[in-house]
Amino acid sequence: MKTNFLFKTGLAAAVVSTVLFACQKNAKTTDTTPASSTEVSAQVKQNIASMGFSTDQVHKVDGGYLVEGDILLTDENFAEGTSGPVLRIAESEQYRTTNLVKNLPRTVTVSISNLPTVYGTATQNAIARYNALNLTLKFQFVSSGGQIQVVGFNEGPSGGYITLGSSGFPTRKGNPYGTVQMNTNAQAYGTNPDVNYLTSVLQHEIGHCIGFRHTDYFNRAYSCGGTPTNEGASNIGAILIPGTPSAADANSWMLACSNGGDRTFNANDKVALNYLY
Repeated sequence: MKTNFLFKTGLAAAVVSTVLFACQKNAKTTDTTPASSTEVSAQVKQNIASMGFSTDQVHKVDGGYLVEGDILLTDENFAEGTSGPVLRIAESEQYRTTNLVKNLPRTVTVSISNLPTVYGTATQNAIARYNALNLTLKFQFVSSGGQIQVVGFNEGPSGGYITLGSSGFPTRKGNPYGTVQMNTNAQAYGTNPDVNYLTSVLQHEIGHCIGFRHTDYFNRAYSCGGTPTNEGASNIGAILIPGTPSAADANSWMLACSNGGDRTFNANDKVALNYLY
């Protein structure tokens, strides 16, 4: 059976042909706690859809629900309610959430705890990739207590997917989401993880932390396969970033599913990052 790799966000041992960033790698990525088998009610799925997220493969986790493979919708996100109309947009461009990181210029600290050395190296590499863009938002690696903390969890395949990592979106106060979870299970990255692949996953999850939706959020079938889904956008938001293309963008670092390689910023991603930060 083929295993899909997913990225998860909060509000991989088998080799496969498709990998989901921020959602799935035909293995999953998550910065939330491992999913539980608790049944998700129809009302919860309705609420998730009204917030602009896919209801496919929703998982109940500690603190909320994991959607789109690598995004955590917290209890606070649900408490805020929904306020916007359904948003129909092109299939593949760069999109941001309503909340962004504020008080720019700003340096956000990032730390890692209780993970093998290769994860620390990958975290510092991901930070270096962002800082090389000379944005007003910069990152600094610290030994502990970072404003974004990279932590581990161990979860094997479930339903044909394995989570790579997950994270969430900025707060209403303008702070980045505070946690990126990385899967330490051997079936996620193997027994000897490739540092460049880990770097690309961390780069993707940090993108969620500062307010980026999946580039193909409107049609996850573009990078993940399956059936296209028309989603809405409300308090979380799926706002088109000016200057990004309306055509499909095959190499964006924020595609929902990873291709299993070292995917970094393409030219359109840099336009989006420079526009926001």
